[in-house]
Amino acid sequence: MTNATAAPEGQKAIPRIIAMANQKGGVGKTTTTINLGACLADLGYRVLLVDLDPQGNASTGLGLNTREMETSIYDVLLHETPLEDCLEATAVKNLFVAPSNLDLAGAEIELVPVMGRETRLKKAIAAIIDQFDYVLIDCPPSLGLLTVNGLTAANEVIVPIQCQYYALEGLGQLLRNVDLVSRNLNPGLGVSTIICTMFDTRTKLSSDVVAEVREHFGDKVCQAVIPHNVRLAEAPSHGKPITTFDPSSTGAKAYRAVALEVSGGAPERAR
Repeated sequence: MTNATAAPEGQKAIPRIIAMANQKGGVGKTTTTINLGACLADLGYRVLLVDLDPQGNASTGLGLNTREMETSIYDVLLHETPLEDCLEATAVKNLFVAPSNLDLAGAEIELVPVMGRETRLKKAIAAIIDQFDYVLIDCPPSLGLLTVNGLTAANEVIVPIQCQYYALEGLGQLLRNVDLVSRNLNPGLGVSTIICTMFDTRTKLSSDVVAEVREHFGDKVCQAVIPHNVRLAEAPSHGKPITTFDPSSTGAKAYRAVALEVSGGAPERAR
């Protein structure tokens, strides 16, 4: 499976802006955002990770100290600070972060009276998009204004689904909201990719869940699945993606395979 956008020879491919979304918490959404971003960067793509979650886990998971940030995505959304002014480089070459912190917790309420509240992020990304091949937006596990901003800014949605009994719980509501945003704010938006996470090879349940997801979504589902792997759980506490923390782990190999499926391979300039 590949969603890569081909470009004429000598021209840059159209940048892909991807909302990573699932209203159900604990499905590996932020872990997937961090590690997919790192793997795409390792392939040679320039990647920006936008942390829209007030918990800031995508930021801390890449080694940033969110308490020391002078500017964050909060300032971009509420004070129209240029997105370029809050970008932070990471230890991974080609991977940058627009960090979040707890200031963002009040943004849902503060955005309500703001003019153009749903398109604040879209406008901010538009000003810097030519610098990147991929923008991955880590949406919070809710369907409020922050997630609406992420969906409005994106041109596709990736949904991580855990290989557990209630895997599809709440997914219908997410799909309805994606459709709502598509019809009212962002024509053409849709789910491009489903990534199955927390696959436990010891249980039949995991295989059954993957089979059910494939039955519902067909070739939108990545062939590679993300295993339940303790090294994936440990990596964020060290502020590193799995590809740096334990590059030979099953988790690192799985995310590299997913990145190849999502991107279709390395960009021409990196080959």
